[in-house]
Amino acid sequence: MSTISLDAAEEIIAAAHKRAQAVGKAVSVAVVDAGGFVVAIRRPDGARPLTPDIARAKAYTAAVMQRPGRMLKKWQESQPVFFSQLSQLPGAAMPIMAADGSVTIKKDGEVIGGLGIAGGTADEDQHIADEVLASLGYELEFAAWGVAGTPAGKDR
Repeated sequence: MSTISLDAAEEIIAAAHKRAQAVGKAVSVAVVDAGGFVVAIRRPDGARPLTPDIARAKAYTAAVMQRPGRMLKKWQESQPVFFSQLSQLPGAAMPIMAADGSVTIKKDGEVIGGLGIAGGTADEDQHIADEVLASLGYELEFAAWGVAGTPAGKDR
């Protein structure tokens, strides 16, 4: 299994901070590897104190669930007890957060990490994450749950 490098994580974080600054937001950005372990987290001046922890939980979710938070929302809404229990598992390092701004990092068809952005609105966090990953050549399409090879489209 491949994983994201520190250099790649720092490139993503720098691009996310630049994009967030362009829209007038101070966001914290977290990048984790495919196992959900932190590679890098940055909280810029002006970002609220809790945002690094939120960004980390978003990144963790996207990596270990192997799907972006936006794709997980419907599942979480349909099975809230299941999702609340996921965070209680002995191996869970962080809460599972099916939220915008939680994006799986995928390259050459392989999940290599997770990206979490926190500090803007849900839509702003999501747009920053999607724009940055797309601009850096990462893949944003994921198969729908239970349907191998079918892109999820709007549900991601």
